[in-house]
Amino acid sequence: MSRAVLLFKNYTRPLFKDPVCPMQATNILILILGLGAFAFFLGRGRSLALAKPLGGIRKLHSLPSYYGLHAALWCSLPSLLLLAMWVMFDDPLINSIVVESVAAEIAPTDAASYNLLLNKISNLADGILPRKGESAALIAAADHMEALRVISRWSLTALMLTLSGLGLLWGWSRISASFRARPVVEKVMQNILLACACLAIFTTVGIVFSVLFESIQFFRSVPIFDFVFGLEWSPQTAIREDQVGSSGSFGAVPLFVGTLLVSAVAMVVAVPIGLMSAIYLAEYASKSVRTYAKPALEILAGIPTVVYGFFAALTVAPFLRDLGASFGLSVSSESALAAGGVMGVMIIPFISSLADDVITAVPQSMRDGSLAMGATQSETVRRVIIPAALPGIVGGIMLAISRAIGETMIVVMAAGMAAKLTANPLESVTTVTVQIVTLLTGDQEFDSPKTLAAFALGLMLFTVTLLLNIFALHIVKKYREQYD
Repeated sequence: MSRAVLLFKNYTRPLFKDPVCPMQATNILILILGLGAFAFFLGRGRSLALAKPLGGIRKLHSLPSYYGLHAALWCSLPSLLLLAMWVMFDDPLINSIVVESVAAEIAPTDAASYNLLLNKISNLADGILPRKGESAALIAAADHMEALRVISRWSLTALMLTLSGLGLLWGWSRISASFRARPVVEKVMQNILLACACLAIFTTVGIVFSVLFESIQFFRSVPIFDFVFGLEWSPQTAIREDQVGSSGSFGAVPLFVGTLLVSAVAMVVAVPIGLMSAIYLAEYASKSVRTYAKPALEILAGIPTVVYGFFAALTVAPFLRDLGASFGLSVSSESALAAGGVMGVMIIPFISSLADDVITAVPQSMRDGSLAMGATQSETVRRVIIPAALPGIVGGIMLAISRAIGETMIVVMAAGMAAKLTANPLESVTTVTVQIVTLLTGDQEFDSPKTLAAFALGLMLFTVTLLLNIFALHIVKKYREQYD
């Protein structure tokens, strides 16, 4: 390491260690937002000053707030974009420079040693590992990394302040009585909203492709027909080839059946209770009852799933086992009935709240017209309100089904982890999400079929959820009603 870099590091070490140092990215973000707020008031004040001798803000093309937003956008938006790019590429670039400059005796030879060396240097630079007893080459690399981080943060601070200042000056100088600030600001905000929408879309596409590529690697080892239609799931591979089950069994049908069984039990519990609760609260309950009953029902949505899992494992499952024994039935201590029943209680608020909202949104004129024709209140609910609110009700049920399919904690604690091909809700089963968690827990090798099977299961889960959404859209489109 050069003498100049060492001197710079020694002089700037207190600044780097200071938690309130402006070189930190979070502090820079707060500073940019503060400058943007200052630019807003500065631009707004300039527009008001220009309008005063002209006879008021009516002489301006746009409202003063648009001039302020124009100055704020020029001050903060370019700096925020540069900050985002800097944060994305700062650490990888520093890590690459440090690893390339290390001494030959500690230079990495493969990807594993590269990551190990980089983690050790980073821990030394952050002070997590003590430097006593480490080699001089590692300490020099840690000092080099720390110096580069200091330079990076000071450079970022200087660039952000310069860019914000130039943007503020440019936005402030363009303010005039005839300047069309409103179209410019609205166009920028429209582009920002478009960028957010594209980001969400690209994130979804990235997730799909990442799962798809890993699934393709899995299907190179395991035929897709054996995976989709196989009746035995045992992904545990043996260490030696002469052991039993050395190749593993990746038939996912028991997982699909277990997922559908638990979800079906949950829907049997949640749909009637949730829908009837919504009808009562929307059509029959008095205002005082609704005021207390609706929040009390929605409290169920705020309970953590692990609490539901404890309740299912310690209370519901033993109760069902003892109840089944009294009728001469053999109920497993971990059963799909216990997990599905508690899961159904958990998703009642999803159905009840959405159904209540769409039932309440049905125009009152439809109720009045039905009652005027001589129909009773129950007939009005069955023949008028429910058909009119059916698209929203179906949407709530589809959301609840997706929530049930993706639930993991309750199934782990109450239904077990045994992959059994059974339609008996009294037996122990497992689901797709539980197996995904099991396969990806701990140290894993992402080149073995055992680990890659988790991505294949994730792809199947994504496909099932997509089909459910398509079905829901079809139902909504078919039964949608247009009201004046």
